[in-house]
Amino acid sequence: MTVQQMAQLDATFSALSDGTRRAIVTRLADGEATLSDLATPFDMSLTAVSKHLRVLSDAGLVDIEKRGRTRHCRLRGAPIKEAVDWLSKYESFWIDRFDALARHLAKEDSEK
Repeated sequence: MTVQQMAQLDATFSALSDGTRRAIVTRLADGEATLSDLATPFDMSLTAVSKHLRVLSDAGLVDIEKRGRTRHCRLRGAPIKEAVDWLSKYESFWIDRFDALARHLAKEDSEK
């Protein structure tokens, strides 16, 4: 993995470390939305939601387009796919660990 790819991965995980930003990403997975639409479910100002969107945008996860007086937001899937691809490399490791634990626990139960 290149330095640039690692920096993108770091930015993606950092941006997704906040629950509000994850909720925004979840909403945008359903399609484009305005800033006002995204702010509706949160008990915070439009400015606060805008700051969250800026973090997502800086990480390359969201495109923000101003049309007239309205900002429209759209999810960019490529950085998320790169994160999923990176995480999937460790899936077999964890499956093997859980299988070993299950075998160990089953052996302990059978010995009792």
